[in-house]
Amino acid sequence: MTNLFKIQQPKIPQNVTSVEFDDLKEDHYFKKCVIRDCSISGEDIERIQFDQVVFENVSFVDVNFRFVELVDVIFDKCDLSNTEFCNGSVHRVEFKNSKLLGLNFADAVLRNVVFEECQARLASFGYAKLKQVKFQQCAIQSGDFYECQLDKVEFNQCNLDEANFEGTSLNGIDLSSCEFHELKVSTEKLAGCTVSEEQAIAFSRLLGLNIK
Repeated sequence: MTNLFKIQQPKIPQNVTSVEFDDLKEDHYFKKCVIRDCSISGEDIERIQFDQVVFENVSFVDVNFRFVELVDVIFDKCDLSNTEFCNGSVHRVEFKNSKLLGLNFADAVLRNVVFEECQARLASFGYAKLKQVKFQQCAIQSGDFYECQLDKVEFNQCNLDEANFEGTSLNGIDLSSCEFHELKVSTEKLAGCTVSEEQAIAFSRLLGLNIK
């Protein structure tokens, strides 16, 4: 699939300082640093900010970062399962080879974000606004995109089986390279969605058509 739009990459300086999360958490602000090979557990912090931060092999356990602000951030080989990023602001961020099961981005704003080779089953993006976002070879089975605003969003070779797009316009969205047996959509919002021939047959049944 050819990229139809350009995504801005995180702006990470060459020299970043390695820090421990506990050292700076009281400030609720992390800048120009790397956090690696650790577990962040039981944190419940509103409006925490991460600016030009790299997370490497970090596990988030029972973490609630409502209204989080992520700018120029990379998550590499991290486990963010069931982490709360609801109402967050996410700009120029990459999630690479990470586990995102049940990650909650409800009501968040995501712009210039890449999800690459991530396990994101049951991840929630309900009511979120996504602009210039790419999902590359991700497993997003049963993911929730209920009433999302999708603007220049790409799903490339993803597993979207049983994902929920109800109330979300799929105009301009290309699902032809993705895998799914069942997809929850609003039929009145399917216009302009690109699908494969095999997928078109499945969608035609949603429209009440009989295929011979």
